[in-house]
Order: sequence, then structure tokens, then C-alpha cells
Amino acid sequence: MLNASFSKYSLLFKSPSGTSRGVLTEKETYFVRMMDDAKPDEIGVGECALFKGLSADDVPDYEKVLDDACWNFDAYKDDFRERFKKYPSIVMGLETALADLQNGGRQTPFPSDFTKGKGEIVINGLVWMGDRDFMMKQIEDKLAAGFSCIKMKIGAINFDDELNLLASVRERFSADKVTLRVDANGAFSADEAMEKLDRLASLEIHSIEQPIKAGQTEALAQICKMSPLPIALDEELIGIFERDEKARLLDVVKPQFLVLKPSLHGGFCGSEEWIELAKERGIGWWITSALESNVGLNAIAQWTYKFNVAIPQGLGTGQLFTNNVPSKLSLCGDRLKFDPHKSIWD
Repeated sequence: MLNASFSKYSLLFKSPSGTSRGVLTEKETYFVRMMDDAKPDEIGVGECALFKGLSADDVPDYEKVLDDACWNFDAYKDDFRERFKKYPSIVMGLETALADLQNGGRQTPFPSDFTKGKGEIVINGLVWMGDRDFMMKQIEDKLAAGFSCIKMKIGAINFDDELNLLASVRERFSADKVTLRVDANGAFSADEAMEKLDRLASLEIHSIEQPIKAGQTEALAQICKMSPLPIALDEELIGIFERDEKARLLDVVKPQFLVLKPSLHGGFCGSEEWIELAKERGIGWWITSALESNVGLNAIAQWTYKFNVAIPQGLGTGQLFTNNVPSKLSLCGDRLKFDPHKSIWD
């Protein structure tokens, strides 16, 4: 018989981290532990990384639903993905704990060459919003560390200052040396988006994530059609759980890229469905974390590796917290690696 339980944990940011939605200093998350009565010495660990204010499953009875999912998991084990599909962070946490348990409870829910220490994942360097000096310091640190892809959050400070920051990078490094991605988190209005996209395009930006707020399907479709630089959907994918609805969105909007976050976009199973639909339509994609602890980040990284991805992924958030849990992951420049010989979590 399978038994599961959960505990709440607060992650503390090393420094305030800004997006166009506000500044983050703390993030609550939930750890799931799963056991099988037949193998009491093995424990599977997962993370339900609820993102308050953004997740579709940010609802008042979240903990009640999570408690039900854990308490009755043995009865739900065959259909929990469908039963809790409107709670993507819960699905991901349960998927991770179950897969980890099935693989011996060694923090290897998705075994591969990566978990044997023989593979690596190239990631982008993330630059959070703040004042100009703070953002420039982050850019300099990422470039010095050897990152060849920089992703900058925009939309909180003066747009001209943001352009100047990006221009300072492009003046020193051509697009074939350093890739620049930007993430607006819906900061642009539909009316001003094209003018700002035109200015960004002059800097040879790889892509922009979610230029306008989610839910403006017609406006977003027009922007994707007319934009001089590729558009990547992120928040737009949140809260869409049915395959036909996913297909309809992609067919109407026709984005160039999807940015997939399992905690927000349906767990691993739901995210794989997005990938299948994207491939059918020739839409590119990459995978990012959504401020999970190292428990969730570890699972996402292992899952990502199985796709044999070539472009940089967004998996560099493990360094953000002062009280993150110990991890077998390590970052060397822009390469994320897994050390199977590191001590495991308690």
C-alpha cells in the first residue's frame, strides 16, 4: 500500500527578486513524501510548488485538496493525473514522489546518463528586475561566469533603461556569441506592444516571453503574426487543461515558442502534451523552473534531459534561496550537472 504525506516550507530569497508582477522575498512550497508498505526503507520525495498569485491552483482549499490527494493516494494512484488535473503543482509533486519511489527513493525520478553524472544541460543566465545598477551587476556576473544565453526580466523600470542594458551587452557580444531573451511577464499593453517589439528587435533579441497579459487571445495572435521578433507563450498556457483547448490556443495564436513550467502547466504529463502539440505544429519550446526548491528543480532537470534538448533551458533558479534544501545538482558556468555521489536529502 502506498502512503503519502506533505509538509509546508518557506523559501527565502537571498535578495528581493523583481518581475513586472511585483517583488518576491519569500515563497511557500510543499514537500511530499511517499512510501510503500512493502519497502519501508525507501522514500520518494516530490514538491508541490504552488505559485501564489499565478498558479491556476491558487485556491483557498489548496491544502485540503493536497491532503486528500496524499491521504488517499493508494486509491488514486492510477488516475491521480486526471483527478487532480486542475491542480498542476499537486500533480507534479505526486508524479515526482511516485517516480522517485519507483526508482528506489534516491532522488532520481527520471534515471538517465544525466543522473549517472555523464550528461549536462545548458541553461540561460537569469537577470531579475531592479534598479539599473542591480541589473547591470547581474548581467556582468552571468557573462563572467560564461553564460552564452542571458534572459532578462523587463517591464518594471523605464523601458529606455532596459533597452540600454540590453544594448550594452549587444555592443560587446554579437548575437552568435551571446543570445538575449527577454521576459515581459505581460507588462506591455496591447496598444504599445508593437512599438516596443520593434525597438527590441534592433538588438537582435532571440525572443520575448508573454509581451501582453494572458487572456487577450485576438491581440496576442495579431502580435505573433506581426512581431519582428519571435513570441514565446508562458502565462498564456496556465489554466488550460484539456488537449483540444490547448490545440485551439496554438492554432489561433500561432506562437513561435512555448515556455513550459511543469508546476504551472499540468505537471510532467500535461507539459508533455503541450510538447506533442507544439511539435505537430512546428512550434519551438524550452523548459523552465518556476521557483521550486531543489527538490522540484532536480525533478524538472532530470525530466528535461530526456528530450535531448539543444537550446539553453531555464533551470538556473537553484541559487536564489538562502535556505534551499541540499541538492545533487551543481552548476558549472552555464552547465547544470547531477552528482550521484553527493549526500542525499534527509
